[in-house]
Amino acid sequence: MVNFMYAYITGVVTEIESNYIVVEAGGIGYLIYTASPYSFTVSESYKIYLYQNVREDEISLYGFKSLEEKNLFLKLIDVKGLGPKMALPILATGSIDGVIDAIERENVLYLKKFPKIGDKVARQIILDLKGKLVTSGVISEPVNDELKEALQALGYRSADIQRVVSKVSNSLSIEEQIKEALKLLLK
Repeated sequence: MVNFMYAYITGVVTEIESNYIVVEAGGIGYLIYTASPYSFTVSESYKIYLYQNVREDEISLYGFKSLEEKNLFLKLIDVKGLGPKMALPILATGSIDGVIDAIERENVLYLKKFPKIGDKVARQIILDLKGKLVTSGVISEPVNDELKEALQALGYRSADIQRVVSKVSNSLSIEEQIKEALKLLLK
């Protein structure tokens, strides 16, 4: 049974370092390890999906710009011998589909390019995850329900919404997603 204390946090990024960001929410600064800290901008507000890692000597937060990214991370840390600090750099490529494709094609060389991932761990990732990522919903339709609802509220038809939402990146803020979708709808 998996229990998570935090699902997500919405706040302003106040600090960016090489492997983490600090997000201020409710007057508290949360240190959040993330795969791509420099994809965030200081003084910008974000909704960041969280994973809380609790160990005997440490409690840490890991953050993701999309649920798809978080779901892949959760699958990766279930692999024997692969912890959160080893899984995070795998997501830093920015290409979830690339990682999943490497697993499905048993591309050991692709997986070994990540820090601390040797032949044994790469083969374990493939053994544990091949065929499970597509069916488990990690490769889910990259459509944001919040974006769909916003476009419906603006009066757009479902067929038109379906046509454009899959072309809008989940890594954008909801405001940016709406702007991008509106541009596509007006074409």
